[in-house]
Amino acid sequence: MYLLGCDIGSSSIKASLIDQETGTTVSSDYYPKEEASIKAIKPGWAEQNPEDWWDYLKQAIKGAIHQANIQGTDIKAIGISYQMHGLVLVDKDKEVLRPSIIWCDSRAVPYGERAFASIGEEKCLSRVLNSPGNFTAAKLAWVKEYEPRIFESVYKFMLPGDYIAMKMTGDIVTTVSGLSEGIFWDFKNNQVSGDIMQHFGFSKDLIPTIRPTFGIQGEMLNSVAAELGMKRGTPVTYRAGDQPNNALSLNVLNPGEIAATAGTSGVVYGVNDKVSYDACSRVNSFAHVNYTKEEPRLGVLLCINGVGILNSWIKRNVAPAGISYNELNDLAAAVPVGSEGLSILPFGNGAERMLENKDIACSVYGLNFNIHGQKHIARAAQEGVVFSFKYGMDIMDHMGINIDIIRAGNANMFLSPIFREALAGVTGAIIELYDTNGAVGAARGAGIGAGIYHSPEEAFRSLKKIDIIEPDALKADKYCGAYATWKEKIIKLQSIYN
Repeated sequence: MYLLGCDIGSSSIKASLIDQETGTTVSSDYYPKEEASIKAIKPGWAEQNPEDWWDYLKQAIKGAIHQANIQGTDIKAIGISYQMHGLVLVDKDKEVLRPSIIWCDSRAVPYGERAFASIGEEKCLSRVLNSPGNFTAAKLAWVKEYEPRIFESVYKFMLPGDYIAMKMTGDIVTTVSGLSEGIFWDFKNNQVSGDIMQHFGFSKDLIPTIRPTFGIQGEMLNSVAAELGMKRGTPVTYRAGDQPNNALSLNVLNPGEIAATAGTSGVVYGVNDKVSYDACSRVNSFAHVNYTKEEPRLGVLLCINGVGILNSWIKRNVAPAGISYNELNDLAAAVPVGSEGLSILPFGNGAERMLENKDIACSVYGLNFNIHGQKHIARAAQEGVVFSFKYGMDIMDHMGINIDIIRAGNANMFLSPIFREALAGVTGAIIELYDTNGAVGAARGAGIGAGIYHSPEEAFRSLKKIDIIEPDALKADKYCGAYATWKEKIIKLQSIYN
């Protein structure tokens, strides 16, 4: 028998099947094969069509079933991971009312800032643990003001994963973890935040039914089962945002454990057992997948928008035509640590929470026409991403989260030797790489939610560690020196925007 995991990303939609007895991955597929488009009608905007996610997912599921050469009726449970902080709106007929405003869209920043001031910073932070910033609640407020006719037709708002589950099951439900990432959850009173709802003038009728992260969240519709060749009533038993799910996929569930990703955006995610927050909301605290009021498990999330997207931009626009990512890494490796004085600040993908929701764009410093070429830009881009990680991890350190070991999947920028070496060198942390991904993690989560696995330990007994990267003592000082130079630039640039 098998478990299906679905990962609703902004670049592609993935589906993975695991054998529930051995825990081994039997197949994975994704769609579209080229990177999914993000519409930016205006600067700082980012939208995608939710119906496209559903169409892509169906293709990926069919592909995974075909690759595994199994019967879809042998799939026992489904887990869903999804891009966080997006907004999906549907009417009473469950029809989408407008494109989804996704995670990197920064149009709603002023709404979050006004809410923060009006509710009161201390009250807001102590209850919802964050400034409303650019999160889902603020995005819904933007729709209310600028698209009132659409807002009047809204039956429920959802996160991207809620929408996918609705398409599978017909049920509109969400989770406490999901509501917390949208800044709708009051941790002090353990309920939907009355402060947020009252400030923005939202009716609580807009909130979907709340279900546990692990457990029955709906059963597959007959029509969907027939289309996918699966068994009707197949349960959806797990749902989480991509970063809590990535932590789950790496078995990061306990206080002090750290997970990281470096895809389109980059994330460092640490688990805390104390209800805490950053006073400037530069890193954010959300309910982790195993959060309960009695045993709080909070995911402290550092998110950097401009990570893999910078590397892909370099590949398309700067590097030699037709170069692969491995060849791009080789090109960058021809340059010494510090890129011979060239620094890149990788903040060109919308407002950055780490920089207090400022959109400062990507910038290049120290460019010398007589010294620097493609290879320097390639290396400086990767170092700039690593240094932005370090800058944010220092904020997490001030919150009491010590980062000694970083767990990550062997994917995206963690495939780059330079990226891994630089991250270990500048942070002093050991990096552990595992053979897993978000869709596989969601499949394991489905097994836990369905009761097939009786504990996380059982679910992750087959998780394979494939590499360990320790700091290179001979290069650590060089990386720290290059970081100090980079940090001077970001501090000066932030002062201009203050």
